[in-house]
Amino acid sequence: MQNMITILGPTASGKTPLAAALAQQIGGEIISADSRQVYRRMDIGTGKDLADYRPVVDGLAVDIPYHLIDICEPGTKYNLFQYQQDFYDAYQDIRSRGVIPILCGGTGLYIEAVLKGYKLSPVPQNPELRARLEGKSLDELTQMLVELKAKNSSTMHNKTDVDSCQRAIRAIEIETYNLEHPVPRRELPPVESLIIGVNIDREARREKITRRLKARLKEGMIDEVRGLLAEGIPAEDLIYYGLEYKFVTEYIVGKTTYDEMFTRLEIAIHQFAKRQMTWFRGMERRGFKIHWIDALLPMDVKINEILTAWQK
Repeated sequence: MQNMITILGPTASGKTPLAAALAQQIGGEIISADSRQVYRRMDIGTGKDLADYRPVVDGLAVDIPYHLIDICEPGTKYNLFQYQQDFYDAYQDIRSRGVIPILCGGTGLYIEAVLKGYKLSPVPQNPELRARLEGKSLDELTQMLVELKAKNSSTMHNKTDVDSCQRAIRAIEIETYNLEHPVPRRELPPVESLIIGVNIDREARREKITRRLKARLKEGMIDEVRGLLAEGIPAEDLIYYGLEYKFVTEYIVGKTTYDEMFTRLEIAIHQFAKRQMTWFRGMERRGFKIHWIDALLPMDVKINEILTAWQK
């Protein structure tokens, strides 16, 4: 058996309830692989759905331990280097107690980095580079990033990670640093894992994304973002986080109407889910074996499929 089970899939595929049900069955603990759920008080927009970690068994709620959620403050720039170390600390802790870790999330870059053991260095900010890039469009920045990636033979950044100019500039900063500093400062070992992919039909995914977006807006997602702004977190920092925080912030500060915000955000989430699947298919081309299961199957059937694959 492998040392860990990984459950990946696009947004709205039902990864977290599946991981929680599996953890309950095998006594496992979940390590989140979501680049935005690390932030405290960013709950609705990141889709933490913490109730999913309390599945009901025989009429009683069971608390499933989880890691790497709510570990840093909004407004900070959590990154892949930090995630890799935090993951490995949680992974070693769980394994040392004889428990099975279950890595669960949709940030393909984070998942691939820890499974493959990316050799990463901490990358400081480069004020001169940032000054040169200021004012460039997202398309211009994306083209620069493509060229840098080609020089580095890098798979670290794709469009999933550069949906705003700030994120693109940071990605260029990292790729530029890695080009100029080829010797890594830290190496963590790869992790053997059974990888389960949750595959949801495109139309079912689109319907679920739209329904979930409407529900989250009703649950208070706009008030959540207003609260973060009221704390003094700059609007540009929230926009940096992309998707819900980008579009809702632009609505709150008066850049768009509510209807424009909803339409653009809905389209962006659909595009994001598509890019996630593109990343996962790319992982397969890069040598990862992913066992795909149908998201719409009953929970017990999905669990049995995972356990069968794991025992093999």
